[in-house]
Amino acid sequence: MFAGVLFALAAGLMWGLIFVGPLIVPEYPAALQSTGRYLALGLIAIPIAWLGRRRLMQLSSRDWWTALFLSAVGNLIYYVCLASAIQRTGAPVSTMIIGTLPVVIPVFANLLYSQRDGKIPWRQLAPSLLLIAIGLVLVNYAELRGGVVDFDLWRYGSGIALALVSVVCWAWYALRNARWLRENPDKPPMMWATAQGLVTLPMSLVGYVAVCLWLSHQQSSFALPFGPRPAVFITLMIAIAVLCSWVGALCWNEASQRLPTVILGPLIVFETLAGLLYTFLMRQSPPPLMTALGILLLVIGVVLAVRAKPQKSPPSIIPVTPGS
Repeated sequence: MFAGVLFALAAGLMWGLIFVGPLIVPEYPAALQSTGRYLALGLIAIPIAWLGRRRLMQLSSRDWWTALFLSAVGNLIYYVCLASAIQRTGAPVSTMIIGTLPVVIPVFANLLYSQRDGKIPWRQLAPSLLLIAIGLVLVNYAELRGGVVDFDLWRYGSGIALALVSVVCWAWYALRNARWLRENPDKPPMMWATAQGLVTLPMSLVGYVAVCLWLSHQQSSFALPFGPRPAVFITLMIAIAVLCSWVGALCWNEASQRLPTVILGPLIVFETLAGLLYTFLMRQSPPPLMTALGILLLVIGVVLAVRAKPQKSPPSIIPVTPGS
């Protein structure tokens, strides 16, 4: 349990970096950032996959298809939506919308995986979920009240919608990925992270070329293939690919094999807290009092969720009648 929580914390610290990436290169379209990030990840995965090729050969065709769908939804589509949302609403607002994952995932884990992982009684889960939800509301309200976000109804509304889509994508990814890892305890998490990185390469390559072709028609002044600041863009994509996609996924896979899904969900709040920390460091200012209070409630809610113990349901007994 303790090791699983530490791995989840490390994953959150890595994933928090994705919330500042779009702020460093705001002039780059979200689709170019997403495909560029995962193109870098796919290239990095090639030598790692070669070194671990014997283990990768143990994966079935069904496993590879699972890795493909996980990468498409949890990587490419998720990050396109998230980067677009950050550029429209600002990092803290989008970060806190993604922060609803600690509320969303435990609820669905309790509904979908209680027979396998055990079920936390709703009366035990409700206080932590309520505290997390209140914390999210406080931080969003503080950002809007402080006038940090330039409010434009269409731009802000579309950013909120894209952030919600990213929540759905990552919630599905987290639950489905954890299910595969728990069903395959003999498969090393590093191998599974490598497989997902490897299948991302062809998708991201095609996507990057498609985005470049689209930009050449829509924004002829945009320098291609690496934009107006190629050194910054390439360095940022490699850094995010290594730290967020590779190291983050590896740590999360380790946590997924050690923790029940219903407890794993609330620990995604580490990503939210890390994203807020990095954002306020970039602003070179401390968070407002209301934001700090919201963050405190998030932490308390996570602590309560981790302390709750899943209860296994007793196996159902089928009565046997004489002569049957």
